[in-house]
Amino acid sequence: MTVRELPMVVPVQGLPARVRIHEVGPRDGLQNEKRTVPTEVKADFIRRLADAGLTTIEATSFVHPKWVPQLADAEELFPLVGQLPVELPVLVPNERGLDRALALGARSIAVFASATESFAKANLNRTVDEALAMFEPVVARAKAQKVHVRGYLSMCFGDPWEGAVPVHQVVRVCRALMDMGCDELSLGDTIGVATPGHVQALLSQLNEEDVPTSAIGVHFHDTYGQALANTLAALQHGVTTVDASAGGLGGCPYAKSATGNLATEDLVWMLQGLGVDTGVDLGRLTATSVWMAAHLDRPSPSRTVRALSHKE
Repeated sequence: MTVRELPMVVPVQGLPARVRIHEVGPRDGLQNEKRTVPTEVKADFIRRLADAGLTTIEATSFVHPKWVPQLADAEELFPLVGQLPVELPVLVPNERGLDRALALGARSIAVFASATESFAKANLNRTVDEALAMFEPVVARAKAQKVHVRGYLSMCFGDPWEGAVPVHQVVRVCRALMDMGCDELSLGDTIGVATPGHVQALLSQLNEEDVPTSAIGVHFHDTYGQALANTLAALQHGVTTVDASAGGLGGCPYAKSATGNLATEDLVWMLQGLGVDTGVDLGRLTATSVWMAAHLDRPSPSRTVRALSHKE
């Protein structure tokens, strides 16, 4: 269904003029799928996302295949898309993962830390501080080769084992990631429990600890239907980088209460209505998610995809 001249553009004062969408569908989206997607389909997915106007597309993860078997084909996938004129960040858990990524020419990497001890143990089998120590040489080597480094931080707003996570606890790990040389942070609401006031409180505290808003991205899950509200709160604070997943794919294999990521289409629809530029062609993006949903043999959870692809 084509919706002519909708959404109507009604700007809200104080929002950024442009938002960079950090597309995580090919990595965070597909890593939690029960079926393994063929390598060429993944490559085509990334190409289609680039054609839709996304300029930062997280391609894969160089973790041991035992832990994330859906992404075991990183060495085969990356060369198929590495020449695209977009940024293609990849996750690396340790120096071995960095070696694999650098050997294929990756110029943007991400490490993934936890704000809580329980999730650090479940995800990395380390304490929070042990994980940070593991990342130090990874970040140092990457920066020495002028590779962009993103620091993911999970469980920033709540933890399935520990419950509420104090803001100061999150800020401490964020500050440690910045101090070791990360160029940007991604604040993860891994189980989708954040609310707008909590988002703004964390962002304000980070600013007080000299973490600039320009270095912060947000990564919301829609478990309780709060992802767009939380995103708007972050934008009102000045955040200009938002993680999203085409079609709302993804969750987290180590946190069973984590449901899908914020759908990129839902985000783009809201931003278009607010007059915020993303550079994304919503029609092409929706068609891409419909195409991927067919490969996964299930409908897209994105409300915008469902609305725009509905046939009368």
